[in-house]
Amino acid sequence: MFELRKILFPVDFSEASAGTGAYVAAFAGRFQSELTLLHVVDVAASFSAVAGLGKAEAMDLSQEGSNWARQSLMAYRPYDFKHLNVNRTLIHGDPAHEIVATAKKSGTDLIMMPSHGLSAFRSYILGSVTAKVLHDAECPVWTGVHLENAPPLDAIRFKTILCAVDLGPQSEKALRWAAAFAQEHAAELVAVHAVPEVRAYEYFDLPSLNRLEEAGRGKLQQLLDTLGIAARTIVTSGEPAKAVGEVARAEKADQMVIARGVIAEGFGRLRTNAYSLIRSAPCPVVSV
Repeated sequence: MFELRKILFPVDFSEASAGTGAYVAAFAGRFQSELTLLHVVDVAASFSAVAGLGKAEAMDLSQEGSNWARQSLMAYRPYDFKHLNVNRTLIHGDPAHEIVATAKKSGTDLIMMPSHGLSAFRSYILGSVTAKVLHDAECPVWTGVHLENAPPLDAIRFKTILCAVDLGPQSEKALRWAAAFAQEHAAELVAVHAVPEVRAYEYFDLPSLNRLEEAGRGKLQQLLDTLGIAARTIVTSGEPAKAVGEVARAEKADQMVIARGVIAEGFGRLRTNAYSLIRSAPCPVVSV
């Protein structure tokens, strides 16, 4: 049975964060999750903001900022979350570090956050806080772009789930997560594999791109059969992030799932293709 017992939602009060909140409420409501709303007061940024002030003035300003953040957090999205089990937590520290540490300590099943936003103290941009969380978190991470334009809670639907895999060791984990999520929502699962045009001959040593795609299609179907997962398959070619993004648009995907294995080479848990895919994806992305 697919469960999301605990969801962590780092809140920065931006428009993107508000858009994320609608999806958070949809996820937490569906799975009756314990939801933690976390705001991290960036200590380093706070010190920078009060540089040059006297000690008393600096302390007053810092305390004022903390009080504002606490009050804002306590009052955040009362209607969307009113029927949920919600904890509201404020911490001082480095945002990325505290988000990852909180998730690990609490046994979080899913972190949900926008790819960028703007808090009172610090910008959240992919490549900064979100990128660090994606890099370091041990649990799956949900994120998305343009969430300031997210649909309202009652309009969020999951009809098509797209799982992008590279057929590496972690593909199984992503496919299982995506399949269980799709089953929970009675959604169609589409499994996608992109054959990189530039390096395809190096990997498969076949005479044509068509045969490369056919080889990838066979391997993808074999993996699905081994896992006992029913999914429609699409194998395409080109730069992976762009190719997968185009498929997601054509399929009108509501949710994309990618494997940490897809992004685990060369740069910790995250590599360039995943940054590009998350930035350009037309729908939210869960990295498993």
